[in-house]
Amino acid sequence: MSKTIPIYTAHDEKYRADACRPLTEAAAANTAHIEVISHGHYPGKPLGAEVLPGLKMAGFWDVRSDQNWGLPWHRNEGVELTFLETGTLEFSTEGYELVLKSNDLTVIRPWQRHRVGNPTIKASRLHWLLIDVGVRRPHQTWKWPSWLSLSPSDLEELTKMLRQNEQPSWKATPEIRRCFQLIAQAIESDSNGNCVSRIGLRLNELFLLLLEMLRQKGIRLDESLTTSCRTVELFLKDLRSNPEHLALSWTVEKMANSCGLGITQFIHHVKCLANMTPMHYLVHCRLELSANLLRTRPAGCITETALECGFSTGQYFATVFTRRYGISPREYRNNGFTNDRLLPSR
Repeated sequence: MSKTIPIYTAHDEKYRADACRPLTEAAAANTAHIEVISHGHYPGKPLGAEVLPGLKMAGFWDVRSDQNWGLPWHRNEGVELTFLETGTLEFSTEGYELVLKSNDLTVIRPWQRHRVGNPTIKASRLHWLLIDVGVRRPHQTWKWPSWLSLSPSDLEELTKMLRQNEQPSWKATPEIRRCFQLIAQAIESDSNGNCVSRIGLRLNELFLLLLEMLRQKGIRLDESLTTSCRTVELFLKDLRSNPEHLALSWTVEKMANSCGLGITQFIHHVKCLANMTPMHYLVHCRLELSANLLRTRPAGCITETALECGFSTGQYFATVFTRRYGISPREYRNNGFTNDRLLPSR
């Protein structure tokens, strides 16, 4: 039976949680030693539905030579911790390109894009775990699994630290290193769930150690990372940087719904961030994309370019394009015109 893959609907695009296929293929090909316990669609020894609910995956890989595979840009539905025990490993999030070294710990928030390998994996021993906290957008409240037994005040403090800090990598303490090693030992020796209690205890210890480490670091918190404005900011960033988003059929209501906000609040945030109305910003991004395509594909069909960028008709595209650039799309394409004037305000 096929397993259902969680989907995050944002910007009218459905983001599927990563299924870690390269891990499955590497294990099948015996190019890496991989041990995992999991729920749902993730690879590994399956946990029962009532066993550590919310723990989507925990495990490690041990690869002794450079690989021809990596984990390309992807998203997962929970908080993901990774710990590099040995070796070096390229690791990226939006805005950060890192080379992890032994004892480096990373924290990825729910549905945050990240990549492991650039593009391939080097010899390394990497531990990871993924816990679903029931959110899809930055401003939503995290809900930890009930088996996580930190006190309410400690859990609140840890959650605040993880949500309001963007630093993706930390140097782990010796205690955290040892905890990951013990979790790996329990996962490797587990048979039909006989080590689940031990794994659960170690996971609780790990999060307590993580809290203590972050306290010692004296990290700087930024409350704006968890606001509805932040949600809209990420929406606008994705809209501008992903051509497939621009081609979708948008209304202001759909945009607001994709951010989990009311229309009035959404419009207010867009105005503050971009000094435009949402539809004005959408046209602005579509025009930027179309101008780039006309420059890089001089032999392309103008109407096809218009439709690819989300314009309903070639005629409407020509009208707004000429208004912005002072020249028709055909003239722009033929003359290589590059005067990217801003779209005039309404």
